[in-house]
Amino acid sequence: QVQLVESGGGLVQPGESLRLSCAASGSIFSINVMNWYRQAPGKQRELVAVITSDGSTNVAGSVKGRFTISRDNAKNTMYLQMNSLEPEDTAAYYCNARAKVTRWGPTGDYWGQGTQVTVSS
Repeated sequence: QVQLVESGGGLVQPGESLRLSCAASGSIFSINVMNWYRQAPGKQRELVAVITSDGSTNVAGSVKGRFTISRDNAKNTMYLQMNSLEPEDTAAYYCNARAKVTRWGPTGDYWGQGTQVTVSS
């Protein structure tokens, strides 16, 4: 199994920055795509950013130019650098990974428990 643990959330003022981390652990053979999702109260979960195993990235239009996704494959860790935060970025942020625990086994879909980001003056 693969465990994902997010960290780095908190309460910040508009315009400030935060860096979220997602550390993967357990019986990991390989991690393919890693994603950051977020869910605000009363809203559907939305995809914020994607990064593949070779480092290709994509971010949602609402955060483009402000958020940057990255990963350290040696540490099985993914990051989300969030700059110029806005109140609309307030949400629970979730880490998601598509990973294999054995070479020939299936690719599983794993989730972290979430970390809260609140942007408020």
